Amino acid sequence: MSQSIQPQPGIMDIALYEPGAAHVPGRGEALKLSSNENPFGPSPKARDAVIRAAHVMHRYPPTDHASLRRAIGEVHGLDPDRIICGVGSDEIIHFLCQAYAGPGTEVLFTEHGFLMYPISAMAAGATPVRVRERARTTDIDALIEGATAATRLVFVANPNNPTGTMVPLSELERLARAVPQAIIAIDAAYAEYAGGDYDGGAALATELPNVVMLRTFSKIYGLGGLRVGWGYGPREVIDVLNRIRGPFNLSGPALDGALAAVMDREHVDRSRAENARMRSWLADALAERGVPSDPSWANFVLARFDDEPAAAACDEALRADGIIVRRVAGYGLPECLRITVGDEASCRRVAHVIGRFMTDRAAGSGTERPA
Repeated sequence: MSQSIQPQPGIMDIALYEPGAAHVPGRGEALKLSSNENPFGPSPKARDAVIRAAHVMHRYPPTDHASLRRAIGEVHGLDPDRIICGVGSDEIIHFLCQAYAGPGTEVLFTEHGFLMYPISAMAAGATPVRVRERARTTDIDALIEGATAATRLVFVANPNNPTGTMVPLSELERLARAVPQAIIAIDAAYAEYAGGDYDGGAALATELPNVVMLRTFSKIYGLGGLRVGWGYGPREVIDVLNRIRGPFNLSGPALDGALAAVMDREHVDRSRAENARMRSWLADALAERGVPSDPSWANFVLARFDDEPAAAACDEALRADGIIVRRVAGYGLPECLRITVGDEASCRRVAHVIGRFMTDRAAGSGTERPA
């Protein structure tokens, strides 16, 4: 690069985000369980909507996303005027850092938090600050202690990725009230999988002036390929974010697909119920084979091994069988593998291969077996 043309300070310090792998060399097809995708795919109604939208792709999409915001508001009981839509929730994370962080400010997140938090903070020139977790779970006291006068944003994924753990909404409220100088961004990408009465932080974002909730269509709605997310918060904050949002940031097919998806509650309910059933089964099956995991409230389990070499060897054994999971050393968890909860056949296949690996390892034969 020319010495006279340089990026903003800090940009070249950003490590590139590495998504979950999608292919195994030498194999035509693989079972992909590395990106927390819905094994049942999108709603058929969403697919039909995207196909219809393809006929008018020569038209610019609406800039205000009004129809989608109204639908989201109807389903979740929220004011559409306090909703912003983005290219996945990633873009809204980026908007928050652009609008509220910058040189001389700090952005807090937990030590095993989503990798986009430090990337977006550094892109805005802010200082990313990792705060300890306790047993792979968000530690609210640590976040409060870690906040300073320079703190402008605090990101808390709840449930967290890649651990699957979560904290009560009362704890998130305590954090918001203890750090009034910062926006508390509750990243609830996996909220639908948590079940119960968990609203992802919607009530807190309605009541408190410094709370924003982030959601996505990439997980339970099965629309990762369309890239649609949304945020909800104080009217003043949403107004600020809309001022830096590109006018056509979401395509027509993406808007129409998301609208159809959010209205198909039957597909969401089925996906949630099947995930809860197989998540519990998979966690128990792995535990029986000597691989523990924390209780997960998302659509994956974080399998824990004795050490990094054991996790890496198990990953290789899975790949040899055409199964792709996610190594999470980049999240500070080198001894773990994050495994998406697939359909029943996929979960049984994973449990079988890991069980065989653990048996071979205990016998001192590694992962080698007859061809």
